[in-house]
Amino acid sequence: MNSTDKSILTESGKVHLTMTKADNTEPTCRIWIDADACPRVIKEIIFRASERLNLPVLLVANKSLAKHSTALIEAIVVPDGFDVADDYIAEHAAPEDLVITADIPLAARIVAKGGIALDPRGELYTEENVGERLSMRDLMMELRSEGFAQGGPGQFSLTDRQRFASSLDRMLTQMLRGKRPA
Repeated sequence: MNSTDKSILTESGKVHLTMTKADNTEPTCRIWIDADACPRVIKEIIFRASERLNLPVLLVANKSLAKHSTALIEAIVVPDGFDVADDYIAEHAAPEDLVITADIPLAARIVAKGGIALDPRGELYTEENVGERLSMRDLMMELRSEGFAQGGPGQFSLTDRQRFASSLDRMLTQMLRGKRPA
């Protein structure tokens, strides 16, 4: 698939880089958000990147989401049910898309089909690390169910937000250049 990058200087002086197929029909990359549990601040970072790069964002959740003023952001509401949003994303995300999720089983599915997944703390899921992260998740669930461990991930911090913004910027830059994030 050939893609072309176009720089557009707007009236405000901002440069927008857009990524389109060679035939100018549609963007070659979309950003999918597992929106049920994604922190609001992470969504806002993604929305700004979407606007800056003219990339579509698809928020998938099993509840109604806030309306957005740009046509680049689409909210997809799926029926209630266990993993219905995850199933929708896994079925519809293409290998050249970026999926933002804290759900390790969903990330494992995306990576297994050759896709790109990033967690809201800025860590890229890879073939090398997703299996280990899935095993650790399962172990911690078992320990919590037996009363040997409590809690989940730590509080979302400013450092997490900054790491995510940096990772997202680096990944989208690589993707715009036709390279897979590593």
